[in-house]
Amino acid sequence: MTRFVGVPEKDAGLLGRFAYRFSRRRFGKVPEPVRVTAHHRKVLLGMSAMELALDRSNLVDARLKKLAEMKVALVGCEFCVDIGSMLGKGLGITDDQLRALSRFRESAAFSSVGKLVLEYAAEMTRTPAVIPDHLYGALSEYFDEAQMVELTAAIAWENHRARFNDALGMGYQGFSEGSYCLLPEVPEEGTSR
Repeated sequence: MTRFVGVPEKDAGLLGRFAYRFSRRRFGKVPEPVRVTAHHRKVLLGMSAMELALDRSNLVDARLKKLAEMKVALVGCEFCVDIGSMLGKGLGITDDQLRALSRFRESAAFSSVGKLVLEYAAEMTRTPAVIPDHLYGALSEYFDEAQMVELTAAIAWENHRARFNDALGMGYQGFSEGSYCLLPEVPEEGTSR
């Protein structure tokens, strides 16, 4: 359950109303994290800027970035899984790929570069995040420096979103209605996220 009530559109100020209209056009409705973030104009501006920067950047294949984000969302962010499933479907991510995210290493649903990206997302989501040199080396065979910055920013930003939304109690909002539903992963004994 949401711990904060979002700001009504009439009270959201110019920036908030713009963010609401933009979100409504993009997603069909205003996501609750946007309404809640509207309580703090400067945070809304900063988060909106990051969202736009990552959304508009196309150095890395959008499907790979979304798969990485979905892997991160499995830390337990119901909202992230909900909206990510909808957006992923729009990019061509299949139900089989969504089902295989928790066992991506053994799955034939992902390409070799897809598996590397998912491994990177998994390692970046651990606490502490320690990226093995061999993983970074393997990724650098597919991505140049600018692409690695974009991919890393997308994964780190999804970690931010997941924790922000979870801490403020933002859950399922019906974006993926009727689609396959992912469940959060349970950490292995002795590990943390």
